[in-house]
Amino acid sequence: MANFNTENPDQLIYSNSILTIEILGGVRLEGLDRMRVTLKVSLNESEIPPVRHNLDLYNDTQLEKFIRKIAERLEVGTSVTAGTLAELTQALENYRLEQIKEQNHVNAQPIKPLTEKEKQTAIENLKHETLLEQTIQDLQASGIQGEAENALILLLAMTSRKTPDPISVICLARSGVGKSYLMERVAMCMPDEDKKEHTQFTSNAFYYYKKEEIRNKIFLIEDLEGAVAVMFPIRELQSKKRISKTITQKGRDGKLQTITLIVEGPVCVIACTTKESIYEDNANRSFLIYIDESKEQDERIMDYQRKKSAGKINTHEEQGTKNFLKNVQTILQPITVINPYAEHLKIPSETFKPRRTNAHYLQSIEAVTYYKQYQREQKSDQSTGEVFIETTLEDIAEANELMKEILLSKSDELTGACRNYFEKLKSHLEQTKEKTFTNRGIRSVMRLPGTTVRRYHLELLQNGYIKLQQDKKAAGYKYEVISYVEYKELQGKVISALDETLDRIRQADEPVVSQSQNGSPKVKKTNTVNPVSQQATKTGKREKKITV
Repeated sequence: MANFNTENPDQLIYSNSILTIEILGGVRLEGLDRMRVTLKVSLNESEIPPVRHNLDLYNDTQLEKFIRKIAERLEVGTSVTAGTLAELTQALENYRLEQIKEQNHVNAQPIKPLTEKEKQTAIENLKHETLLEQTIQDLQASGIQGEAENALILLLAMTSRKTPDPISVICLARSGVGKSYLMERVAMCMPDEDKKEHTQFTSNAFYYYKKEEIRNKIFLIEDLEGAVAVMFPIRELQSKKRISKTITQKGRDGKLQTITLIVEGPVCVIACTTKESIYEDNANRSFLIYIDESKEQDERIMDYQRKKSAGKINTHEEQGTKNFLKNVQTILQPITVINPYAEHLKIPSETFKPRRTNAHYLQSIEAVTYYKQYQREQKSDQSTGEVFIETTLEDIAEANELMKEILLSKSDELTGACRNYFEKLKSHLEQTKEKTFTNRGIRSVMRLPGTTVRRYHLELLQNGYIKLQQDKKAAGYKYEVISYVEYKELQGKVISALDETLDRIRQADEPVVSQSQNGSPKVKKTNTVNPVSQQATKTGKREKKITV
């Protein structure tokens, strides 16, 4: 009777009544077209030294030579040796297939089934009239301190992973402020099977995922420094929703052949960095949020740390809130979002790169609508059978509030870090009633490194926000702020542009035409499917275009 011992995967042992064969180093799981192993063959109850050899059991030439070698060294018939090796090959094939199956099962994140009570609780939460406010409260209850708006933006972005055009976000701040902490805390409220967390990538890492392995997944990148090698595939996944790479490899006949590796998106990318300008191409494809670096936020976080160290934080309640938010994410279903007001929405004219920014603005509105899907009436297009929900003016208003700071940053010539410094600088000068300042003087007030202060001042000089009053080295460099109200004026323009457009739509007398997938306006013939809220527009009415 043959025996196959697999207790030690690095030393598999196959034995029968005549021979014992040890497979040293185990068997490789990749490459089912070959079976390369290192064997140690011994004759049972014999003092003849064993035979050790490395070969491919699928190579007939190598196998025949090995059989003759065993027969000669161990004085065993070739038919017995050939039969034993054939049994071994079959056993290794079965073992390898079982290991591959088990490995795939381990790698696949199990999807947690929800009980009926959990489903009902999650749906009731999604039907809440002030859902976004309630979500902010839940995020705070999960352990996040402050950062209410940024945390909500991150959650909506991660939620958009289930949509055809997910939102990507880059968190910006100087080192040690808590960029990664905020990202990780919000990510804890996402189902484990929907996220992938990495600190570093090799250049070809994305191309060797299975074709649909990362579709609708969240990629959490702690620092973009560790993802420099994969910046291009990340950008392609954000823009084109797929990547491909053509490589050459040996075929079964030993000849080189060309194959194309294709990986399908879309994906949601959430990353952190301190270097906004270096990753400009990636930043253009993402929402940029700036972490709160105020003293008040410092105090909130330190107070939380002290309470946690003193045992006054109920970590069980925090975990329960995270699990609840995971259930809410699980209950959300993929569905098409149509924005019937899209043609009349405009972003501020001051915005840089308006084409991408406009797309981001529309994405944010769709993300809010998608998150509130249980408050929207499901409709179906009679001509295509497509089921969809429609954006309301309330969704646009809520998205506007979230997008004002993001649009403001995309309308500002200065980087976020430099803008924060400049506003603090102006506030300090107004309080002290000073007109000029020096590098050394402002360093002591702001408590910043000299290199950082000089870098900010150079950026401000180049963009014309400050001017040099004195440049004598002996007396030191003195600077003066050109305008104290330029940022407030920019804020007013951005905010008023969004509010005025929304007000014009609200004041209109007639409803707006629905919009087709290709962007052309049309009147939809719809049927109601599973109505979930009385707030949605009643179907059966002919929709007319509005003049704005």
